[in-house]
Amino acid sequence: MELIIGDKVWSTWSMRPWLALKHTGHPFTETLVRLRAETSEATQREARIAGSPTGMVPVLKDESVTIWDSLAICEYLAERFPKAALWPTDPIARAVGRAAAAEMHAGFPALRRDHSMDLSLHAAAPVSQDAQSDVRRIVSLWRELLSRFGGPFLLGTEWSIADAFFTPVSTRFRTYGFDLSAFGDDGSASAYAEKLLTTEAFLQWEREALDDERVKARIGRN
Repeated sequence: MELIIGDKVWSTWSMRPWLALKHTGHPFTETLVRLRAETSEATQREARIAGSPTGMVPVLKDESVTIWDSLAICEYLAERFPKAALWPTDPIARAVGRAAAAEMHAGFPALRRDHSMDLSLHAAAPVSQDAQSDVRRIVSLWRELLSRFGGPFLLGTEWSIADAFFTPVSTRFRTYGFDLSAFGDDGSASAYAEKLLTTEAFLQWEREALDDERVKARIGRN
């Protein structure tokens, strides 16, 4: 099994299925496609050479199967490895979790645009009205699900695909110093964000992201 991904320091879309695949415990190889904002055509060409039908990442290749969307990859993994329990067995929790993941997959454009993921960065940034609305909705959603299913993860005691989809958001909140209490948090959303950033899989992703030679050169690490 092979997962084609972008740079770990920036690629939110790659992180999500990588976390899910790690959770299955199944061995896999990684193929890195460098993300080049200034030369997107070169990135797309490299991705296509690696096996992406769209010129974008992530892509999962499993023998004769190729899947090229992060949410579709996660759903495939949930079916391919049922014992990993990437979704809860309860149908209501599973449906709600899928709705939350889909909302993250398609929504929150202002937060994405103004506060992109960068694991090597810690900086304050102005928050537009649209981005504030996005953060309020995320905090509200997290509080609702944590209260409904009891935490510490969105759908209860076990980590799920829904948590994979919101892990990059948690990095954004940390990077840009968001005070979630200003957006309706009673403390539960902040605790959840911290929980996501202390999982073993995320910590491995982060270590590897910051150990990238290109990233170390940019931030002056030896």
